[in-house]
Amino acid sequence: MITSLHSPHVEAVKALLGSRGNKERREKALFVIEGAQNIREALSSDAKKIKTMYLTDEGRARIPDIDLTGIEVLDVSPQVMAAMTDTVTPQGILALATIDNQEFAPWLEEQSEAKSNARPINIAYFWQLQDPGNAGTVIRAADAFGFDAILFSDNSVDIHSPKVVRSSAGSLWHIPIFEEVDWKELSQWAERSKSRLLALTAHGDSELATEIAKKVSSSSIWIFGNEARGLPEEITSDAKVARVTIPMSGRAESLNLATAASVVMYAVAEGNK
Repeated sequence: MITSLHSPHVEAVKALLGSRGNKERREKALFVIEGAQNIREALSSDAKKIKTMYLTDEGRARIPDIDLTGIEVLDVSPQVMAAMTDTVTPQGILALATIDNQEFAPWLEEQSEAKSNARPINIAYFWQLQDPGNAGTVIRAADAFGFDAILFSDNSVDIHSPKVVRSSAGSLWHIPIFEEVDWKELSQWAERSKSRLLALTAHGDSELATEIAKKVSSSSIWIFGNEARGLPEEITSDAKVARVTIPMSGRAESLNLATAASVVMYAVAEGNK
């Protein structure tokens, strides 16, 4: 059992969670998963991505039914777990998982070929999304409403940061997610594949319900902007992009980005039925 707060394991985990965590995660191609639910989802989706698991006695009691064969499991004291974790009340279970730097363009081409005679592909693209909580929420929403993938542009939040991983509540493992996706490259792919581009804006040319009612059979890429600045003119002024708005009958001035994206994804899912 690891009991020393100066253990190399403690230092390695803290480095992945610290102020330089983004750089450390990219260099090591590792990130931290905390909590029983997230780890259960990770193991059930792809156990091979779990490199090391740290458990206290309490943590072991939370996952008595999980087969840990083939995984490096290290027992730690509650004090060591508290030093390693990013949460106020740790559950006694923490793991290191490998980061899979999958390229989005080949994946999209594969999906296009595989689904050429099936239902359209629905993708959500987030331009410079910054808030970890919003990122986790939209990942969960995309998972819940059956979207095929989520794309994040450059200058977006690190999806492997601890807050995003926690707030995704396991959905991080259920849906393909791609970072650093260039808008021009995405636009070119959409044109080649004859996919629709639809941007959510405060003052759109059409309402969400109108677009959903069209029952268009082509694949769709729904575009969402930065929390404070919205979308750049490069996207909103593109003639290939349909500007869509969510009408509101109440007195609220606007919707939180994650809420608006969730509304859109739910509407798309309903429209596909």
